[in-house]
Amino acid sequence: MVDVPQLVEQARQGRPRAVARLISLVEGAAPELREVMATLAPLTGGAYVVGLTGSPGVGKSTTTSALVTAYRKVGKRVGVLAVDPSSPFSGGALLGDRVRMSEHASDPGVYIRSMATRGHLGGLAWAAPQAIRVLDAAGCDVILVETVGVGQSEVEIASQADTSVVLLAPGMGDGIQAAKAGILEIGDVYVVNKADRDGADATARELNHMLGLGESRAPGDWRPPIVKTVAARGEGIDEVVEALEKHRAWMEERGVLARRRLARAAREVETIAVTALRSRIGDLSGDRHLDALAERIVAGDTDPYRAADELVEGLTNGA
Repeated sequence: MVDVPQLVEQARQGRPRAVARLISLVEGAAPELREVMATLAPLTGGAYVVGLTGSPGVGKSTTTSALVTAYRKVGKRVGVLAVDPSSPFSGGALLGDRVRMSEHASDPGVYIRSMATRGHLGGLAWAAPQAIRVLDAAGCDVILVETVGVGQSEVEIASQADTSVVLLAPGMGDGIQAAKAGILEIGDVYVVNKADRDGADATARELNHMLGLGESRAPGDWRPPIVKTVAARGEGIDEVVEALEKHRAWMEERGVLARRRLARAAREVETIAVTALRSRIGDLSGDRHLDALAERIVAGDTDPYRAADELVEGLTNGA
């Protein structure tokens, strides 16, 4: 039996085992999940959530680690969710980015967790929103969410983060990738990492050109800055932090941050509701009512849309 209030209190005190246990309850969709979320609800809302995305090999983990160092220098507590591909055998996180952030392992002001996607598309784990809530309630000032690294399809991070950082690197074709759907729309800050390589300036120019072509901004709107870094040496990281803080201040001043968080909460509710409905529909597999609807479709007495309406009506009415 899990004592949820005690576990939450221990997490608030910064005990990593308690935080780990809460996130495990979230990932496993444990029976205590509802109680966990209800207990955490009044404790959340203080953390600044930064999402980092980009193609594999651009240095997301190195940049995340460098950002942790920068935020810790100013005394902020930092949580990191490193979303990895799932093992086809165990379902667990395959890469384990914590290995690349081992320098922070002994720091009590840093909590790092690898999460498996478990087949969820979009670059994030399905449990990421609830895991973010756990870290928020545990007192993290900044939460860095590093996506799985699948490239241009990783746009889901924009719906979960307050600020989205898109990383690119020279010599990887990222100038072309950036032009594709999604990437230009989700970035609040762009980082050209490995800027000591040939082609870094050209990549930054191409990106700046692409952003200019896609602009439809009114005066005062946010224009994503482009920052060049060499994350492995910590170069340019202070400039990234400065860009993040400027974006946060801009959002707070114009009410954008509140609107983003409201939209995020609405999507979370919608996802939970749809998942619950899908589960109930799955329970109807082999049900006589569902079979009867299927027979009517095959016989031409009804169409799939009308049958689906009947099924939804039955579910919502508790049939």
